[in-house]
Amino acid sequence: MIEILKADVNDSELIARLGKQTFIESHGHSASKADVDTFITKYYTTKSVAKEFESPKVDYHLIKLNGLTVGFSKIELHSPNQNIDELNITKLARLYLLKEYYGQNLGATLFNFNIELSKTKKDKGIWLHVWVENKTAIRFYKKNGFKIVGSFEYQLSKTHSNPNHVMYLEY
Repeated sequence: MIEILKADVNDSELIARLGKQTFIESHGHSASKADVDTFITKYYTTKSVAKEFESPKVDYHLIKLNGLTVGFSKIELHSPNQNIDELNITKLARLYLLKEYYGQNLGATLFNFNIELSKTKKDKGIWLHVWVENKTAIRFYKKNGFKIVGSFEYQLSKTHSNPNHVMYLEY
């Protein structure tokens, strides 16, 4: 059984642990170990995740399969982007699944949940950054109607950034 639950600050440790693992699985080869470690040490600690819950624009959700948490998402409602004229849009900031659960339609389920949530909040579209080497994700987003509208250098550390596409889906 698949469940999607709204996370709260009490889930910060779980999200930090999942974030570290899923980031390494999906992006660990994109930079040196030191650069990846710098990134996850900054963004995937219990304290840093807990701080994000202070923003009313941030929504985290957990996806569970048969009672086991296998991934999470983070959206930022009403979050404009310089590459997009519309101001009332949502940023899909994170959508991560544990690698062993790929191919089970869980990512698409969580993705569609976030689209519907964004629409209920009266946003007019959703945008994201995706690493240019993440061909699987790019194919998925294009298949779901996203268009590349810009580029962004995603800083992993002081000395390393990864080129990303800015992709946008208008509702």
